[in-house]
Amino acid sequence: MKWCKLGQIYLPSSTHPKLITHAANPLAVPLGGDLYRVFFSARDEANRSSVGFVDIDLEKRSVVYIHPEPAFLHGSEDSFYSHGVSIGNYFSVESRCYILFMGWQNNPNQHWRGDIGRLELSKDSKLSINSVTPLMSSDIEDPVSLSYPWVIKEERLYKMWYGSTICWEAGNKEMLHVIKYATSLDGSHWEKKGLAIPYELGKAQAFSRPTVIKNDRGYHMWYSFRSGSGSPYRIGYASSCDGEHWLRDESDSGIDVSDSGWDSEMICYPFVFKHKNNYYMLYNGNGYGRTGFGMAVCEEL
Repeated sequence: MKWCKLGQIYLPSSTHPKLITHAANPLAVPLGGDLYRVFFSARDEANRSSVGFVDIDLEKRSVVYIHPEPAFLHGSEDSFYSHGVSIGNYFSVESRCYILFMGWQNNPNQHWRGDIGRLELSKDSKLSINSVTPLMSSDIEDPVSLSYPWVIKEERLYKMWYGSTICWEAGNKEMLHVIKYATSLDGSHWEKKGLAIPYELGKAQAFSRPTVIKNDRGYHMWYSFRSGSGSPYRIGYASSCDGEHWLRDESDSGIDVSDSGWDSEMICYPFVFKHKNNYYMLYNGNGYGRTGFGMAVCEEL
């Protein structure tokens, strides 16, 4: 597998006080033809993230529209997304389209943490939250913190891969944050199934933002990961026959940092989708999305 980088597509332009820096966690929604609306998480001066979007032409590899205002704002101080909204992917339940997200809380004298929430995406691309409580929160299975969900539907079953913190420090000055698996019959009530991607302390132990594609060769997942050795994020890869049990292989991700430029220090937060006969990856580079997002293409997985 080899991803061919197509370059940096969008650099944040500070169009609004809530969209000053970053374009993290890019999420592409088709508009028709070669046009896609790319939602992303941007930050204000207090480092709280809200959702913005731009429209891109995939074939021209260019931005054709920059929306000047947030599509969805972080919540009030007493909400589960008071300090930020980091988006995962979108999926449909009957005629309704949803975007799942990680809601950030950064309470005084406590470690930051997250829960999973759900936004509804209208036909005119407006985002609204349909519950003041999380869709998925901490419990016995996930007692610490949750992150970055990804959902696909197969026949009558919805499948979710999401992040879960085991501990904030695993003995090597790095958190242990893994990718787990859950299923649902209605997209609202989820049964947690436990660990999906095997981890390895000192090699791959801090995972985030899984993105999953299924084709005739099975399931393919890319994700951000840190090793625990102090190195910044890289993009890893895993494969599966059933979507529940995975074989991790970082060497087969097909993409790495560049020698110089906007993605020379780190690559993270991949979003993989198919357009016509090719697979495309939107991803972030240096500074967790501070340098915007770029794109890569792969003809065959």
